[in-house]
Amino acid sequence: MAKALLALALWLCLSFSALAAAPKKQPTWAELTPEQQQILAPLAPDWEKLEPERKRKWVGIAKRYPKMKPDQQARVQRRMQAWAKLTPKERQTARENYKKLEKLPPEKKKALTQQWEEYNKLPEQERRKLGSAPRKPIAAADAPKSPPLDPAPVPTTSGAQPEAPPPDVTPAPAAARPQ
Repeated sequence: MAKALLALALWLCLSFSALAAAPKKQPTWAELTPEQQQILAPLAPDWEKLEPERKRKWVGIAKRYPKMKPDQQARVQRRMQAWAKLTPKERQTARENYKKLEKLPPEKKKALTQQWEEYNKLPEQERRKLGSAPRKPIAAADAPKSPPLDPAPVPTTSGAQPEAPPPDVTPAPAAARPQ
């Protein structure tokens, strides 16, 4: 009897560990709830091409979305729409630049945030003018310390919304990070 119980317990442990190790099948677009489909609508054309990890993150955002304040919901929608408009190459560049930004020391992050806020305060005409100017490479952040002539970062020309930071300047908030 004791051997049978031990064998049963061992079998159950192995069964549960095998189930836990099995990768979860990510939902297809049709398997999402109507509410999730409405929230994630900008991603619909690319949903089936997304990696399982990315789908999980977007579904998590969709679950938190109803509890967000209206301004947060609007920001998530704007950023999602801007993200959906990016080409796969631009998305990859954005992910790589985000990883670089995460490694910056806090004082450099703070300076970039301040520059972005100053840029957002500029009139639309001025932002467009800056958008057509040649861009400095992001590696310039590691150049010798000299004060910039124009503290405002230059936006991308990828069609991102003015309120959304360019993918290679400022990371998205945790609630809207698809990576």
